Amino acid sequence: MTAIATTLTRVFADPAGARIDDWEGLICAARSEAMLSTLAHLIDGADMPAPVAALFADLRAAARVTQAQALWEADMARRALAPEGIEFVLLKGTAYAAAGLRCSMGRQIGDLDILVPMHDIRRAENALLRAGWEWVKPDPYDDQYYREHMHELPPLIHGGRDRMIDVHHTILPRTHRVTPDALSLVSDAVMTESGFAVLCPTDMACHCAAHMIADGDLQGGLRNLWDFHCLTRDFAAADPGFWGKLDARADLHGLHAPVHRAARLARDLYASTLPPGWDRHDPADLSFRRRLLARDRWGRPTNFALQQAFYIRSHWLRMPPLMLAKHLWTKWRKR
Repeated sequence: MTAIATTLTRVFADPAGARIDDWEGLICAARSEAMLSTLAHLIDGADMPAPVAALFADLRAAARVTQAQALWEADMARRALAPEGIEFVLLKGTAYAAAGLRCSMGRQIGDLDILVPMHDIRRAENALLRAGWEWVKPDPYDDQYYREHMHELPPLIHGGRDRMIDVHHTILPRTHRVTPDALSLVSDAVMTESGFAVLCPTDMACHCAAHMIADGDLQGGLRNLWDFHCLTRDFAAADPGFWGKLDARADLHGLHAPVHRAARLARDLYASTLPPGWDRHDPADLSFRRRLLARDRWGRPTNFALQQAFYIRSHWLRMPPLMLAKHLWTKWRKR
C-alpha cells in the first residue's frame, strides 16, 4: 500500500495546495521516514486539528534544540582535533544546519558525520579517543571490516554525552564499484559563516545522491530524496550554471547515474524542475519509486520482497561477489 506515502510526498511537493484527510496516517508515514519535524515546519500555519497543531509546535521546538546540540557536538569534535592540526569537513545533517540550508528546517540529526583526509585518519582516531569517545563495535571482525573495507572508522560514542561520531575518509566504501575523488571533496570544501567547513554545493548534492542510491537499500529514502530536492533547487536558484557544474562533478566522482536517478526521482515525487538533458524517463526508476513509497498507513514497511531485493543490491554494489559471500557467511554464523 503506497497511498499514504504518496500523500506525504504530495504534501511536501505542494504544502499550500495539499488536502489532508488522514492526519493519523500522514503523521505515521512522516515519523517512519524521519520527516515529521520537517512536516511540522512545512505546513506551519495551515488549518489542522488542535491536537496536531500542539504536536507540531512541540516538534518545531524540539528540532531547534536538536540542531543546537548537533552544532555543539561538531564544536566538541573541533576542540578535540584542532590541537593536532586536523581539519575536517562536516557531512549530512549537521553540515546542512551549519550552512543554514533550507533542507535543515526541522531535520532530525542523529550521528555527527565528518570527513577527514585519509592521511589524518589515525591521528584523528587517537585524538577522539583521548577526548572521551569510545568504540561502539567491540567485535574484532566488525572492527577489521570497517578498517579494511569501509569508508569510515568504526563508529565512536562519547562516554559522557552519549553522542555518536562517524569519521569518514571518503563517501563510499573502499570496495565499492564507484570510487569518488576524496581529495577533491576535501580540497574544494567551503567555509560557512559559523566557521565550519562543508562540501561545496555540487559535492553536497553528489554525496546526497551517493548515500541514497549508490550506498544503501533506500531505507529512509524519502528523507534523503527531500534533501536532494531542496539542495538542487536552492543551489540552482543561486547559481544558474549549477546543473551543468553538477553534471561535471558527478562525472568526476563516478556518480553520474546515481545523481541523475536522484534528480528524476525528485521530479517524480517532489515535483523538482529539471533542465534539458536531465528530464528524461527511465523505466528502471519505477522499482525505486515503489521501494520509496512502500509504507502502510501506520508507517510500517510493505513489499518485503522488494525490500530484500534492494538490500541485496546495496551489498552487491559494495563488495565483489567472493567478498560478499564471505561477509554474509561470517555475519550469519555470528548470529
